[in-house]
Amino acid sequence: MGIVSTTPMLKRAKANKHGVVAFNVHSFDSIFWVLEAAADLRSPVILQTTVGTVKALGAKNIVEVARVASEHFQVPTGLHLDHCTDYQVIKEAIRAGYSSVMIDASMYPFEENVARTNEVMALAQSLEVNVEAELGKVGGVEEDIVVAEEDAKKAVPEECKRFVELTGVPTLAPAIGTAHGIYKGKPNIDFKRIARIAELVDVPLVLHGGSAVPDEDIRRCVSLGMAKVNVSTELKNAYSAAIREHFASHPNSLDPRAYLQKAKEAAIEMAKAKIRLVGSENTVVPAFA
Repeated sequence: MGIVSTTPMLKRAKANKHGVVAFNVHSFDSIFWVLEAAADLRSPVILQTTVGTVKALGAKNIVEVARVASEHFQVPTGLHLDHCTDYQVIKEAIRAGYSSVMIDASMYPFEENVARTNEVMALAQSLEVNVEAELGKVGGVEEDIVVAEEDAKKAVPEECKRFVELTGVPTLAPAIGTAHGIYKGKPNIDFKRIARIAELVDVPLVLHGGSAVPDEDIRRCVSLGMAKVNVSTELKNAYSAAIREHFASHPNSLDPRAYLQKAKEAAIEMAKAKIRLVGSENTVVPAFA
């Protein structure tokens, strides 16, 4: 099946009122774990990597492993570069075979964000590579991008409309009150803002900071137009905790197959829960088969 563009995948999800989970993967093993979960549930899925993961593993290596895993499990798979501020890294990812990239210029004034997004659009559009951009500032920490709580800023609906008109960007990540990482308290999601943005723009919206958001809030976000739901910290924490628990019970264990099996089981369980949550179970269509 191979790696596919996330543009039609997310348009279909938006039209059918379900979401697609984008899981941050940090190792080659975790690519297989996520795709096994998606295949078991007959769900499309998006693998996404941070710039740090690209630098650690190599864009070409990630693409080749994702392609092999996707063909093995026969599941529609998008491959997305998340929160990238560097045009050269975006170009490297596209040349390697990524099907989606995020240009994060949300820290700049509106006009500069438009200009930087259009630069990426000019590169990606003819190759059918999806482009994601952000308006407002999502709080929290995403690798080397740190937005303090007091600096987080929600997207303005009317600016979202103008931004999409000026760039033609096929997916938009508006800041609506979520944050990267695990929340200290209940997230303050602005559902009215999501609804208003969805009224004004006709592209799938992206929910950043999806880890540890209450299930009912995720479902409501999806129902309002959030077609892509990002999950990073919860998945990473699940398999890391499983490895810690393994060594707590077996301190002298030296066989990677033993502790990685525990990590795999935890990751698959977590991934399946998120896939069911956004309603994408059994949504693989014949066109993808």
